[in-house]
Amino acid sequence: MATHPKSNVIAINRIYDAPLQAVWEAWATPEQISQWWGPRGFTLTVHDRDLRSGGHWHYTMHGPDGTDYENTTQYLDVVPMERLVYDHGGHKDRPPLFRVTVQFNELQGLTEMTMEMAFASAEIAHEMKGHIRQAGGETTWDRLGEFLVKKTTGQDIFLIARTFNAPVDRLYEMCSQPKQLSQWLPPTGASMKFIRTAASLNETSFYEMSFNGGEPMYGLVRYLELSPSHRIVYTQQFCDANEQVIRPVFFSNWPLEMNTRIDLAPEDAHTSRLTLRWTPEQSTPEDILQFVNERAGMSMGWTGSFDKLERLLS
Repeated sequence: MATHPKSNVIAINRIYDAPLQAVWEAWATPEQISQWWGPRGFTLTVHDRDLRSGGHWHYTMHGPDGTDYENTTQYLDVVPMERLVYDHGGHKDRPPLFRVTVQFNELQGLTEMTMEMAFASAEIAHEMKGHIRQAGGETTWDRLGEFLVKKTTGQDIFLIARTFNAPVDRLYEMCSQPKQLSQWLPPTGASMKFIRTAASLNETSFYEMSFNGGEPMYGLVRYLELSPSHRIVYTQQFCDANEQVIRPVFFSNWPLEMNTRIDLAPEDAHTSRLTLRWTPEQSTPEDILQFVNERAGMSMGWTGSFDKLERLLS
């Protein structure tokens, strides 16, 4: 469980479903880090990299709008498979924005990554926290998780994580009870109601969703696992009013079934982390390609849903 960070520090804690060696290589190898570094929609060019204490990393991030962001990271402490300390955001005469400390710990085949970004003051940290969220900076660590799953299993997934100011049992209730779920799960501008709720695992719930009062869409949910305050697993399918499974109207190619896994973990006495993982099932190669290409849109959609959940929890 994470400790409360100082007021001038932004802390991030993630647990990745990959061994420590794979996570370290994803950070340490230019060919690998270029595949996940930066918010969704960004690409990366690595100019040169010297990963050692006293070394540097010179790279350019290419934004989806065509803007280039050139950076030089200065490494202060590098302990392979254990720790990185570096100054981030500087280049030539531009001073670094903050100092980063990343710790890596192996947890029975998983890897915990703990990151602290230290700023000059609490005011700057607060301002940057809002800027990072607005710019989609937190999706960098989602992209790392997706890259690691692809690297270790060959599977394409979608990942998004968020920390909420709520105890883990309250968060579990909001994610597992249909009445609460329907208040925050629909995308912005949509409403949702359950027509039928399953009485037990492996039975299907049937719901209706509409956007701004438009033509309704329907879906089926089947819970596979309900582990209180820990994990929720369910499958989700689009269907018609007669509960016949169909592809969604907005894509010609899309997986017929989506496996959703929600992992919950306390970060301290007052906050909890939710990690959502979408895995396509019953899908063709064309369905998977569409799925991968829509990750940025999925991040926006889930962020809007999580914003609603955050307001309900407050």
